[in-house]
Amino acid sequence: SGKDQILLWMLTAFLAGGYVLLEDLPGVGKTTAALAFSRVLGLDYGRVQFNPDVLPSDITGYSVLQKETGEMLYRPGAILCHLFLADELNRATSRTQSALLEAMEEGQVTVDGISHPLPQPFFVIATQNPAGAAGTQLLPDSQIDRFTIRLSLGYPDKEAEFAMVQNRLQGNPLDRIRRVVDRSTFLAMQQKVSEVYVHDDLIRYIVSLIAATRRTPLLDRGASPRATLAVLSVSRAAAYIAGRDYVVPNDVLTVYQQILPHRLKLSQEAASKGMSASDVLDTLAGQLAPPRI
Repeated sequence: SGKDQILLWMLTAFLAGGYVLLEDLPGVGKTTAALAFSRVLGLDYGRVQFNPDVLPSDITGYSVLQKETGEMLYRPGAILCHLFLADELNRATSRTQSALLEAMEEGQVTVDGISHPLPQPFFVIATQNPAGAAGTQLLPDSQIDRFTIRLSLGYPDKEAEFAMVQNRLQGNPLDRIRRVVDRSTFLAMQQKVSEVYVHDDLIRYIVSLIAATRRTPLLDRGASPRATLAVLSVSRAAAYIAGRDYVVPNDVLTVYQQILPHRLKLSQEAASKGMSASDVLDTLAGQLAPPRI
């Protein structure tokens, strides 16, 4: 596909128990990537095409009265699955978007005062289009911060697009995807990630890197404590994928520079210098020497 690194970052985020935001133009394969992951990992898949008409109950589910018993019966919503694709989430109303927040933050949905746990593992892949359109606005910063990583597939190069067309001549490539692991195996992999060793000096290094984003005049808003935890968990997942049961400084640096840009707000000073969020992170990382472990 020509996008192997993007897919690897998605897998890393999933192993860390995180959520993925795909910000891209229509038609570049966001939905296809999500569906492919669900099949490879052997997970139940749910999808909602968000628009202003989608209601919170479409996501969380609702209760109906059973005439025979007089009891309320819960009908699960679309989010009661292992991998939930929130397609064009930014087109929904804020009320509907907020229905997703409890699920992402607490691993449950509450309907009529009763909480319903989500199946495990549980992941969210949300998409939003960066270009404005009728009925569309970018997600608020507070919601974007809840996503572990923001990725962009982008347009394929010529060779990759040629290979894509050739594959389509033989039918839908998704039909040829086979399951690689089952649910229990993936849960065991996540458990292994949570057991990856992180030295105290590395934890202090992560905290220092995050603190630097809050002090620099190049940023009006630095990274949140949620980002600190995300750097730690994704660094563990990156180490696990690399075949190690311990985190090294390079894991932290790579993850730090990958999962923080969407959480930051550039200052006028940075903008006047033509710097991106990634440029600022590179600058800050260069000012802090990694620990020797």
